[in-house]
Amino acid sequence: MLTSKQRSYLRSLATNEDTILHIGKGGVTEQLIRQADDALRARELIKGRVLEASMLTAREGCQLLAEACRAEPVQVIGSRFVLYRRNDQKPCITLPAAGKPAE
Repeated sequence: MLTSKQRSYLRSLATNEDTILHIGKGGVTEQLIRQADDALRARELIKGRVLEASMLTAREGCQLLAEACRAEPVQVIGSRFVLYRRNDQKPCITLPAAGKPAE
């Protein structure tokens, strides 16, 4: 689970990322899940967009894709969303420390 500090850091990184996923009228397909999974393995942070032709909202598309890829939703704004999943073998993003857990 991401902290608000980590989420904020990832949002700042995502501003420079290109949108590489597009959810269209077909919704979240197996091919799209594979594409997202491969991209998350390589980049850890990806940006996607839900097209107007889709029957899903950006929040729904982000949630479905996050669950299918075991990723963390970072942000949803308008029709765009950002997903994060740490690559345990070759991490390329170092997150800020989580801090102390609340008591």
